[in-house]
Amino acid sequence: MSTLLSSLGRWSYRHPWRVLVSWLLALGIAGAGALVLGAGTDNSFSIPGTESQAGLEQLNRSFPAVSGTSAQIIVVAADGDSITDDTYRDDIEETVDKLADLDDSVLSATSPYDEMVSGMINDDETAGIIRLQFDGQSTDVSDETQDELRTVVADLAAELPPGSQTSLGGELFATSIPGVTLTEAVGLLIALLVLIVTFRSFVVAGLPLLTAVLGVGISMAGIFAATAFATVSSTTPLLALMLGLAVGIDYALFIMARHQDQVREGVDPEESTARAVGTAGSAVVFAGVTVLIALIGLGFAGIPFLTTMGIAASAAVAVAVAIAVTLTPALLGFMKGRVAGRPRKPRKPRKPRKAKEGTPTPAPRRRFSDRWVTGVTKRPILVSLAVVLGLGIVAIPALSLNLALPNAGVLPKDNEARQSYDLVAEEFGAGFNGPLILTGTIVTSTDPLTLMEDLGDEVAKIDGVKEVALATPNETADTGIVQIIPETAPDDPATADLVRELRAHHDEWLDEFGIDLKVTGFTAVGIDISDQLGNALLPFGVFVIGLSLILLTIVFRSLWVPITAAAGYLLSIVAGFGIVGAVFEWGWFADALHVAKVGPIISFMPIILMGVLFGLAMDYQVFLVSRMREDFVHDADGKSPDRATRRAAALRAVRSGFTGSAKVVTAAGLIMFAVFVAFVPEGDSSLKPIALGLAAGIAIDAFLVRMTLIPALMAILGERAWEIPAWLERILPRVDIEGEAVERERHLAEWPGDDSVIAADDLSLSAAGVERLHLRVAPGAAAVLSGSSPGALRTLALTIAGRVAPEDGRLRVAGHLLPGRAAWVRAHVGAVMAADSGSLSADLAEALRGTPALVVIDGVDRLSRADRDQVAARLRDARPTTTVLVTAHSPEIALELLSDAGRGPVDVIDVDGAAPRRASLPSAAQGADESSESTEVTA
Repeated sequence: MSTLLSSLGRWSYRHPWRVLVSWLLALGIAGAGALVLGAGTDNSFSIPGTESQAGLEQLNRSFPAVSGTSAQIIVVAADGDSITDDTYRDDIEETVDKLADLDDSVLSATSPYDEMVSGMINDDETAGIIRLQFDGQSTDVSDETQDELRTVVADLAAELPPGSQTSLGGELFATSIPGVTLTEAVGLLIALLVLIVTFRSFVVAGLPLLTAVLGVGISMAGIFAATAFATVSSTTPLLALMLGLAVGIDYALFIMARHQDQVREGVDPEESTARAVGTAGSAVVFAGVTVLIALIGLGFAGIPFLTTMGIAASAAVAVAVAIAVTLTPALLGFMKGRVAGRPRKPRKPRKPRKAKEGTPTPAPRRRFSDRWVTGVTKRPILVSLAVVLGLGIVAIPALSLNLALPNAGVLPKDNEARQSYDLVAEEFGAGFNGPLILTGTIVTSTDPLTLMEDLGDEVAKIDGVKEVALATPNETADTGIVQIIPETAPDDPATADLVRELRAHHDEWLDEFGIDLKVTGFTAVGIDISDQLGNALLPFGVFVIGLSLILLTIVFRSLWVPITAAAGYLLSIVAGFGIVGAVFEWGWFADALHVAKVGPIISFMPIILMGVLFGLAMDYQVFLVSRMREDFVHDADGKSPDRATRRAAALRAVRSGFTGSAKVVTAAGLIMFAVFVAFVPEGDSSLKPIALGLAAGIAIDAFLVRMTLIPALMAILGERAWEIPAWLERILPRVDIEGEAVERERHLAEWPGDDSVIAADDLSLSAAGVERLHLRVAPGAAAVLSGSSPGALRTLALTIAGRVAPEDGRLRVAGHLLPGRAAWVRAHVGAVMAADSGSLSADLAEALRGTPALVVIDGVDRLSRADRDQVAARLRDARPTTTVLVTAHSPEIALELLSDAGRGPVDVIDVDGAAPRRASLPSAAQGADESSESTEVTA
């Protein structure tokens, strides 16, 4: 992967205008799609397969008058007045008539004086509620209808006696559409300042912001365009915006920081860009993939709107990764060598108080990162205990977390729906804001009215039920409903307990009344969503932690590194939950952070926080620990037989690796923290706890876990941190995220020093029994590989053709080093497994299509005479510059085939160890190839 990214970075550097115009074109297309296709966001929540959702669907079919969204108008009489006075009653009744005729979407307008409904006037007769039922969900009610509704309510307030109160609210107005404020721009300003300090250049500092903003623009436009095909909540674009900005800036930062360091060391800018994208870019792609997997894993909960949110956020991250590895090198192509920034002044040594003759010159002052990691690794056990205990204490408020869907009670206090919510709770009780509905089919009943009254009386006896507002069948008497007013608020845990209690009576009421009852309504749906999200946390946690263990084991070839990474992630998560709990449940700093109401937090905060923080934590783990591993692998003492020597090398690698990557990780952590925390003070009530959790989690994970706890644990583990069982090492796939292949290509750039199409030194393939093979095949030449095992010959042929990775040694084919450039070799080197070919003619034609530098044909001696003639004819018609390599257990048959094809001279290489020899061909063939270059082979 690193070599592919290196090539992509080099191409982007050379063609910056093409890359820039392509991304601008993508932005234009996405923007046009959003304008043309955008259908708006939808804040209605549904959860298929739950009782509450099944109940709503049943009501939609048989009782539409109570299945849609609702609104309510509360009227509070002036002091000393009664809501039943004629001065109030006449105006309210007249308003109810207006509301009933307001729009076709209004199914019913219920007066507080309606004798069929109880509880619409409070016990003190000082307040009454007008209830409106609409057709469809809140998003189906047009803005014009809502404006007309507000006008009617305003007219009513003007007609009522002075001192009275009128407020409009209800489910229709319970959610607000979040937007972006100037506060979020402060986060970008802080990010810019951090980048300026990091790069020491205003221009260079602006490039990561530019790429991040462009990526966010594309992803946001794409999300709004997708609303034409999928239901997208209003929180989804803001979550994508927040994540897109954070990872977009950080991913560009990682690549540009590596590039700037290399340019400062004198590396050519183009070469430096290719290296930076191949090395840091590989880590960026790996980190981005982990975030993608975690976000897509939000589908574990089985809740459609959350799955959509995860997919949308993962799309924003994918765009950020793509822009980082293409547009970032393109912008560097515009900058050329002007990325070095202002040179850093060398640190002056501290002057001794009294200079004495013969006193050695004091060493330059050490960088803060060096002093920090030295201090951490000097007392690693003490540091580890302090971090773990400290984060454990911070996590204590997480035990108080209660989850619920947002309602009007969490809106700002100046919001009309919040004012109505508080007024209803004050006059009628908190439960009036979240009624529950019992519904079932009563088609077999001969007396539906009495049946529903009896059922309502039974329901009223249950603890937690304040009153039964309505118990009635529908007009066709096939479905009945019982509207229940709980004693507690919709987001109160006691209301969730009441829902479970009602469901516990299902079998009892089925036997007594013959009704299959379901508990539903907006409040019940919210409770079911919260319960399902809570149940999904454990499997999702197992998924992301298991994923981190597997991925990091593959990347670092270690067992302890993944374990420490997963343990650090758990500490960051629970500490982040603790800070959210302290603010939103305990009320600490709630006023300073503009928290509208202390209480339950939005249900999907924990699972989103777990998914997003997992990916970001793996970013920091990879960038820090990969540098430590690189330094340990390159330290000769790391391979010493003496354990103490290896341990000392491991400790040096921890310190040098930390010092080398601390600046970038610190900048990345500060930027992400700034972006996330900017959404907290003025953010939407749904997004605020998520943003705070992410900001706190990032700060804790970057600075306390990755930059403090992990170095301490690595110091404790020493050389054991890099040990892995041999059997596990063999079965693990190799993933190059550290740019090892790029560095290998750089070191072997001058090898083999000639124009050989095939060059191998010390090539070893244990499966083929090949040990330390040396091979050179010149352009246009021909060679035969022979040996005692056809399977071994096939493995060697597939290796040269880029289909199998070599185990050891060097191998370059058609100028491309393997295994790093295996993808290119597979695409440009023809390979035919002749003996197993189902259609030899077609396979040969495909292998020779275009102008391949090399064609490899395995097992020619197992072909029939007719097939060998066909192969010879094809090779005879091929370009003379194409090199031919064939394998055969019997080299004589292969030599005859190549002679018929006019290919020669031919070298025969016995892979079993015999010395190679030059085969003699008929004079015609020799004459035809008299001027061809020879093949140098050393076995």
